[in-house]
Amino acid sequence: DSPWGRGRPGWHIECSVMANAILGDQIDIHGGGMDLKFPHHECEIAQGKASNETSPVNYWMHGNMLTLNGKRMSKSTGNTLLPHELFSGENELLEKAYHPMVVRFFMMQAHYRSTLDFSSEALSASEKGYQKLMAAIETLDKLSFTQNEFNDAEDTAIVGLCEQCFAFMNDDFNTPRTIATLFELVSKINVYAKKGSIDNISEKTSNLLSETFRGMVFDVLGLKDIQDRKQGPLDGVMDILINLRKEAKLSRNFELSDKIRDELSAAGIQLKDSRDGTTDYTIN
Repeated sequence: DSPWGRGRPGWHIECSVMANAILGDQIDIHGGGMDLKFPHHECEIAQGKASNETSPVNYWMHGNMLTLNGKRMSKSTGNTLLPHELFSGENELLEKAYHPMVVRFFMMQAHYRSTLDFSSEALSASEKGYQKLMAAIETLDKLSFTQNEFNDAEDTAIVGLCEQCFAFMNDDFNTPRTIATLFELVSKINVYAKKGSIDNISEKTSNLLSETFRGMVFDVLGLKDIQDRKQGPLDGVMDILINLRKEAKLSRNFELSDKIRDELSAAGIQLKDSRDGTTDYTIN
């Protein structure tokens, strides 16, 4: 028995009470799993409207389920993965540990309303993709603007890609399509890297490219450069090898030049020559 009659409060009421007491009659965004859409969240809506005569939430974001190697996570079968195991690698289903930024990037390659499947192969692919984005940021920072022959089609294409990034994020936070568009911009950036400068678009578009790319990667997607592509003493060693290779090319010792490049490539280090004569490197 209770002052309101026989029965007891349902488990849905506690969420409505806490939200109303702490956040007020209405909140902007309410998240939760897809499995809570009905009846839990529907009951929250009914309770909020009955209590405050207004919808308690403006936007609902329902995340879908996580799977592991194509199967539903289950403790009974051992098909489980905890967050700290992703970062430590202490799970027999993982080949190695992954940095939190790599895991973040991996998770954003699927729409939050879609099922996301964890696997070592998918995480490793995301690690390479993440490194390509960071390498593109570094390349973009080094490129200067030099107006040569203006290409209207290229200028329009880059403006369009920049606008698409925002349009996709405005479309229910469509991070997969935003990331795909960023990689289209990576291709553009790499072309300019081979030329040594941004030379066939307007300065306004060049600035838009830089601001959009950096803003999307760092501010919108929330990624950070973990600086594991280049670390301390390795830069000094690479400078020595790059200079030795340059001297070999100048003395027409192409056999030695190619050997340095090929052996570094076999070790997972890719040399990138630009038209202005400088050489940079990335770690695959």
